[in-house]
Amino acid sequence: MTHTVDYYKHNPLIHRNRRLSESSSEWVRSFACEDLRPLIVCRGPIRKEAMDVFEEMGITHYGILLSEKDSIVYPNALAPELRQLKDSTRVHRVPDYTGASKEERVERIEQIIQIAKDNNYDSVFAGYGFMAEDEEFVACIERAGLKFLGPNSGTQARAGKKDEAKRTALQVNVSVTPGIDNVTARTLVKKYPTREKLIGMANVEGFNLPKAIVDDTQAPLETLADAILFASYAKGVDLFSVEELCAQVEYEVAEMFRKYPRSRVRLKAIGGGGGKGQRILGASLLVAKKIDEAAIKKAASDAPGMVREILNEVKAGGVGDNKNVLIELNIEQTRHNEIQLLGNGKWCISLGGRDCSLQMHEQKLLEVSVTQEGLKAAIEVAKKAGRTGEAASLASDLTVLKKMEEEAARFGQAVGLDSASTFECIVDRDRHYFMEVNTRIQVEHRVTELCYSLKFTNPKNKNDFFIVESLVEAMALLAQHKERLPKPERVVRYNASVEARLNATDSSLSPHAGGMIRYWSAPIEGEVRDDQGICIKNPDTGIFMNYKVAGAYDSNIALLLTKGDNRLESYQHLAKVLRSTNLRGTDLATNLQFHYGLVNWFLGTNVNAKPTTRFVVPYLTLVGILKEEANKLDPVHAFLQMKKHYAKQVVEAITDPAEQGKALKSISNILDRKGTLITRPMEILLGDPHLLSGWLSINRKNFKIENGKVAWQRNPIVILDETYEYLNMSYDPTAPAAEVIWSHDNDLLQAALRFYDTLRDKLKLTKQDYAKASEILAKPKAPKGFDANTWEAVRSAHAGYEAGMELLGMLFLIAENTGFWNLRITDEMEIIIPDELSDPDLQARMKKVLVPPPVTKADEIAAICGGMYYGQEAPGMPSFIHEGMHFEKGQPLYIIEVMKMFNKVPAPFAGTIDKIVIEGTEGIIVSKGQTLFKVTPDEKFVDIDPKEVQKEIRKKTDEYLAAVL
Repeated sequence: MTHTVDYYKHNPLIHRNRRLSESSSEWVRSFACEDLRPLIVCRGPIRKEAMDVFEEMGITHYGILLSEKDSIVYPNALAPELRQLKDSTRVHRVPDYTGASKEERVERIEQIIQIAKDNNYDSVFAGYGFMAEDEEFVACIERAGLKFLGPNSGTQARAGKKDEAKRTALQVNVSVTPGIDNVTARTLVKKYPTREKLIGMANVEGFNLPKAIVDDTQAPLETLADAILFASYAKGVDLFSVEELCAQVEYEVAEMFRKYPRSRVRLKAIGGGGGKGQRILGASLLVAKKIDEAAIKKAASDAPGMVREILNEVKAGGVGDNKNVLIELNIEQTRHNEIQLLGNGKWCISLGGRDCSLQMHEQKLLEVSVTQEGLKAAIEVAKKAGRTGEAASLASDLTVLKKMEEEAARFGQAVGLDSASTFECIVDRDRHYFMEVNTRIQVEHRVTELCYSLKFTNPKNKNDFFIVESLVEAMALLAQHKERLPKPERVVRYNASVEARLNATDSSLSPHAGGMIRYWSAPIEGEVRDDQGICIKNPDTGIFMNYKVAGAYDSNIALLLTKGDNRLESYQHLAKVLRSTNLRGTDLATNLQFHYGLVNWFLGTNVNAKPTTRFVVPYLTLVGILKEEANKLDPVHAFLQMKKHYAKQVVEAITDPAEQGKALKSISNILDRKGTLITRPMEILLGDPHLLSGWLSINRKNFKIENGKVAWQRNPIVILDETYEYLNMSYDPTAPAAEVIWSHDNDLLQAALRFYDTLRDKLKLTKQDYAKASEILAKPKAPKGFDANTWEAVRSAHAGYEAGMELLGMLFLIAENTGFWNLRITDEMEIIIPDELSDPDLQARMKKVLVPPPVTKADEIAAICGGMYYGQEAPGMPSFIHEGMHFEKGQPLYIIEVMKMFNKVPAPFAGTIDKIVIEGTEGIIVSKGQTLFKVTPDEKFVDIDPKEVQKEIRKKTDEYLAAVL
């Protein structure tokens, strides 16, 4: 929960009762909400959070909807928060929340309203689901006499639809992204190109148009067309076909490409969100040697298929649906920033920003607070450290943030915002552009809650006030008391916070549904975990209850948050949270390791670095390159070869057979004791490129390459100890041996650490003086404080402890040989992405390296992942393939829907379809690796001899070993 003991320690003068009704102040008690009776019509972590907040507020009569997708379609995916809500009369079952068509959506709205009335609910909370910003849904709720915990329908109309929001932004002097917001109107004008034809068509359809618009002969035809279109939506009539719309979009996209050469274009459904309903096209133009008319037309030809996919995703393909799609310039080097807003219809307040640039497939992954207080503190730190470029860059961010907050509040005021919403912008260095408003609470709202609370003060007595720490609570207060609430003051809790979205994805961040969670470690101190109640144990047995990760909704499993007095603290604690999280199951894949590697990349680089929305895919490509190189190494073979190297040194140095035998036995014993101590963590790092990326990042200053050899800048024994901690393998006698350092290895490691601690004390050196210590130890002559015999023993012990540590240096060479360090930042915190990492072919190849395709026979094509299979682009469209058809590499073969996203799957090679094994073309559930088609490839596949592979691995390992010994 957001109400934490830490908060009161941080702000000892601020306190409020858990429930407003318990306050000694009559004014505060007047804002109690205990008589509010909300029906929760959303799912996931926000549903669980709402339940917790309502209970904390003293609201006892609340209920929830339970979709069949929560329980029936996916066994074991029963909403885990039901373990908390034991009153079954407050659980109401409905089919899929939003329905599959416009008719079903209307039916669902009526069902929800009837449930509310039948069960004495007076309000509805829709969280951050799509119903939360559905103007029609909100309007129906209001007409039914119910309160809506969110922006009213009027605000939804003016701000919720992306096209209307853009027009409003222009009216109130808010900077916007270049593009087209009325392609449906243009489609209609293309079909009816004069006022007379437009009005004639409207009369035939029986539309009742506003007289002022009909009489205004000076207004653009698109304005009249817009009015006609809104009348058609109300009547449930289509005035043009999807094909006509697609043709117009294709034309407009081509015009955009002509106007903005070497740019991509983004298509966005006006009712999309959370990554749904968006596509980007024109990638070929970014790298084309020559942009001519043929190249433009080819790039624009992708638009029709994308439009159909978008309409399918947001369920706007039905008769009478608003099918408008925004066509916007995709500003490439951008950061995605958003401003949290709260209003009551009269006042509107901004609550700082969040940087959401770390995203993929238009879905956010890591979200970081951006506050004026945090930036000011970071500027001072940078100045004191002499990092003038960083200080100037952060100062620019502060200026932009202030402008965005001011514009956001002005926009909220203009649309009469009376609840929580988010003002989203793209930021290009010192410029920003308004993108859209999400008229709902956001998934990442807790990032703001951890930075600010709200202080509501009695206008007649400044000492009479109450504190609100939860935006969900604020939404309930606004729904219940609206205009009575005075404009709050934002109060700083922490200067920084960060949220990682734990998603059901594989190592390449592709959705992975269907896995079973069988164990999840408890949250550590300072961790905020929103997991929908998955971690609630069986109240009778205390045992973790299995949870199946369903593919019916988005891929999110949990939200993991930390906070701190600065961004570095919040990142460091998030790294600790991710490191400590133990999540196990069957067929389970998550992005936990990706997050751990990414967070440590920033910790090793600079947490104030400024990633753009383009960062994650090149970063993933680089991680794939790491894995490809790591796959070529065998640490056990390296260790055995290293033993031979040491033996050879002994033979060359000692000629006496007896002494030589003793020395060989001694060095063999020393190295044998270290075998698993060194190779176990190396095998883990080499086996997971995300872990390797993070480890290399935080150790980048611990070595140098001199004359092709690794030169340590810090004691490798200390780094090995830190590596075990990094891998969460520090010694714990209560933990399973397979998960931690083995006891005999720990004894040896601790003995080595004690030795070097004692030696540093004797030599009066610090931990940073490793180079100086090495220089002293290299000399046979005893330094002051040591006699000759003791010094010889010290040098012998040092040689023994460091023997074999060279192997760790092989990991640094992987980074050196793959250009890992070329992904870097400038003094101004801009991230330099090497050109090769943006190569689409390399990106596609590395995706397969990170997650190899399912092992199949050479004569078949299998499903790349589990999900819903579709054999055609849209209902009524021809099938992608048919038996006997020849297909080319890269040609679309099918669509698979997983986690609410439609993924068009290209052919991995060229060939001929012999037989379509899967029956049907639409809405069939498939599993990863399931055979879909029998094929005859154009080229014969050649099996690789495993012995040859192993031979190549040993050869490459020997090359690496030679560079560290």
